[in-house]
Amino acid sequence: MKYKSPYVIAEIGCNHKGEMELARELITMAKVFCKVDAVKFQKRNNKELLTTAQYNAPHPNPINSYGETYGEHREFLEFNLEQHRSLKQFCEDLDITYSSSVWDLTSAQEIASINPDFIKIPSACNNNFEMLGWLCKNYSGEIHISTGMTTKKEIDGLINFYEERKRNKDLIVYNCTSGYPVPFKDVCLLEISRLKQEYEKKVKHIGFSGHHLGIAVDVAAYTLGANIIERHYTLDRTWKGTDHAASLEPAGLRKLKRDLLAVEEALAFKEKDVLDIEQVQRRKLKYQKS
Repeated sequence: MKYKSPYVIAEIGCNHKGEMELARELITMAKVFCKVDAVKFQKRNNKELLTTAQYNAPHPNPINSYGETYGEHREFLEFNLEQHRSLKQFCEDLDITYSSSVWDLTSAQEIASINPDFIKIPSACNNNFEMLGWLCKNYSGEIHISTGMTTKKEIDGLINFYEERKRNKDLIVYNCTSGYPVPFKDVCLLEISRLKQEYEKKVKHIGFSGHHLGIAVDVAAYTLGANIIERHYTLDRTWKGTDHAASLEPAGLRKLKRDLLAVEEALAFKEKDVLDIEQVQRRKLKYQKS
């Protein structure tokens, strides 16, 4: 098995708490301290995405809310297109890749207009074929798509959708379990092997989007063949908000990238029976018959 180099995406999502200064601090930390490859935000048009009832309802977990209603909460955490454009430029200046998830057609059109290297489709939206079709036709970058809460039949339909539009070679398919955080028994890492067996020759990469605790699972995901690893990321897991508890802090994210690179280097066969590093020990320690 030939391993591709690990590519780590720090999903900032809405962990910026609606503050541009904090968003830039998260980007800088991800690049300078954690040394990851990309950061990812989220873009929603909340009145398009939510029904009137959902928009005006209270947040299901009021302690995490930034507004009186769920709609107000979501609007508080939303950056507009010009702010996203500014964040993309900030990323380019730091030499780290910018991206965003898109949750609706309007958001997809807006983010596509600033031409990021890739756009992410969350598990919740991977059946929005109007949005997927628009991106296939109008956006030339990579399309990353998560498969949480999605049946095997639906995943197969997704792959066929991109094949029919000749965009499957721009597609990255992520194994994902939708939960925050996900207990280890529900991570289901061997789904990576199934995705590779079914789709590796059809798509560009297989990835892993994790919402679990710690970093051991991500390293295992890489050894199973998911070379693109996405993790939620925050500066403080105790902050108010749904995603912080299932996120890595900078020290954890830095260790994840370090460990993935170490494992990449270690995943090799011996180039000869006795390596150069072993020769000294062989002469010193190997039993020799008198």
